[in-house]
Amino acid sequence: MAELEERRVGRYAVREAGPADAEGARSVMLDTFYNVFGHGYRPRWHGDVIDMRTAYFDDPRQALFVAVLDDEVVGTTAVRADGPKSPPHAPWLAERYPSGTTAQVFRVYIRPEHRRNGLARALVDLACEFVARTPGYETIYLHTNADIEGAEPFWRSVAKEIHDGRTDPAHSPAVHFEIPIPIP
Repeated sequence: MAELEERRVGRYAVREAGPADAEGARSVMLDTFYNVFGHGYRPRWHGDVIDMRTAYFDDPRQALFVAVLDDEVVGTTAVRADGPKSPPHAPWLAERYPSGTTAQVFRVYIRPEHRRNGLARALVDLACEFVARTPGYETIYLHTNADIEGAEPFWRSVAKEIHDGRTDPAHSPAVHFEIPIPIP
């Protein structure tokens, strides 16, 4: 499969990441866990952040994308061949989005001082293009924490809501979305 080309978004480069980007991407992710989400690193949720080689660089069906300003990684997005887990999510979501045929968009994080530059949209577009070019995917799925400023409006602008977990007290309060796979 041909590699996706780097794109320019104003002063930024947006591209598929490689091992040389791992340290910068990890920094963006860990800062997000601690400073935005407030819960810090959790091994059972965040193993991909520590072992990016296995999660993203050695698996041709998974990828990490970065936004870079000069030599600094300022944003991330990932695709994993993994559906939502139950628990914490409702069992019907895990059944509707099975691992293997579901491309889950993960880790859409932009450092606060670089937001409002179109980086999240460019990264998600690149991730969706990757899914469209990768055999075996039937659906693009994601979930988000609507308590994070800007997250819910952003996802509503690019995706279709499937389930608002805030109305389901027995499961995670995440809001679940689907994005159509683009035609390559």
